[in-house]
Amino acid sequence: MPRRQRCAVYTRKSSEEGLEQEFNSLDAQREACQAYVMSQKAEGWVLVPAHYDDGGVSGGTLERPALQRLLADIEAGRVDVVVVYKIDRLSRSLMDFAKLVDIFDRHGVTFVSVTQSFNTTTSMGRLTLNILLSFAQFEREVAGERIRDKIAASRRRGMWMGGHPPLGYDVKDRKLVVNEAEAALVRHIFERFLSLGSVTLLVREMQAEGRCTKRGRPFDKGIVYKLLNNRVYVGEAVHKGTSYPGEHDGIVEREAFDKVQAILAANGRTRAAATRSATPALLKGLIFTEAGRAMTPTHTKKGTRLYRYYVSTDAIRGRDADETAAPVRLPADVVETAVVREVRRLVRTPEIVAQAIAAARREAPDVEESEAVAALGCFDELWASLFPAEQARIVKLLVARVTVTEGGLAVDLRTEGLGSVLCEILAPKPEEVTA
Repeated sequence: MPRRQRCAVYTRKSSEEGLEQEFNSLDAQREACQAYVMSQKAEGWVLVPAHYDDGGVSGGTLERPALQRLLADIEAGRVDVVVVYKIDRLSRSLMDFAKLVDIFDRHGVTFVSVTQSFNTTTSMGRLTLNILLSFAQFEREVAGERIRDKIAASRRRGMWMGGHPPLGYDVKDRKLVVNEAEAALVRHIFERFLSLGSVTLLVREMQAEGRCTKRGRPFDKGIVYKLLNNRVYVGEAVHKGTSYPGEHDGIVEREAFDKVQAILAANGRTRAAATRSATPALLKGLIFTEAGRAMTPTHTKKGTRLYRYYVSTDAIRGRDADETAAPVRLPADVVETAVVREVRRLVRTPEIVAQAIAAARREAPDVEESEAVAALGCFDELWASLFPAEQARIVKLLVARVTVTEGGLAVDLRTEGLGSVLCEILAPKPEEVTA
């Protein structure tokens, strides 16, 4: 009596085209596989009742709902044989298929393709399988290259290649045509930006007027920046950063578009310079290695992005590092965030609170303990409201030393400095002068 073999049929189709038909490609695959299983009835093969059908899903990924259900059932011991019409229905990726075969082997599951006869238990069968899979992957990659080449050629001719049309246009007969009502809004946005010179002010104005995007969303800075930089509005088609004359009509004058780009570029440089000057290194002069070497702020630039670091002076000067395993180069954002988090934690501990109150009373003897405790409890909100330069000043007052060790960071607080900060928080605010 042959051993009972539970057979699961898996089907897949890359596109959704034709799936609405009464008898579609998935049905044809399943019917062929079921017929094959029935032909093996004498060998103890029986169909499992569950259907594993992935319609409109690429074979280049394993993240497919039906496939994931099949793998879960295999791991649960509910399946002995996986049956497919062709091996590329299961996967078109050689590496992904190797992962699947590994899962099958671990759970004693056999893999069968009803149109391609081979036995994966032999070395020759595995070689045949790898050859077939290599051609399946090659076919997928060549198809992808053909599609990419066609898109690039079409964009060079200025053709619209699908997707959501931008504000100001509709799509008719696979071409962009001007939507006059929306085009007027686009021109208004460009004109108002040239007048205001600020995306922030423009967004506030647009939101106050209740204006929305083509898809009904309120305008935000990201949407406006994207709109102002969109070369579609001057009649161009863009592919991978290169512009080509488009088949569609532009709706913004070239002169106005160029003026907007000049303002955006100038504002970007100004903001970057302001950010660098207004964001001093929080831990300059405060951070040291475990061996006592100072760590100095430095930076590198990649494109328009600035990356800040704290680096041991030994590393900068090319000296041999000390024998400890502590890092000699740390990302500034990471270490500053960690130090600020530790400071915020420490100022809430009872011991530090008591020392801060004592230090504050040396400057202002009438400090009330309840008010001081409440003020320190609001330190998080206070910190979040400060400008970067003010945050740096507070850190200099609060932190005596930051030591970088193999296990992390050690932060030593200045309780006298915390007392000064506490006095500043509790100091009465000057009354506003009213007209």
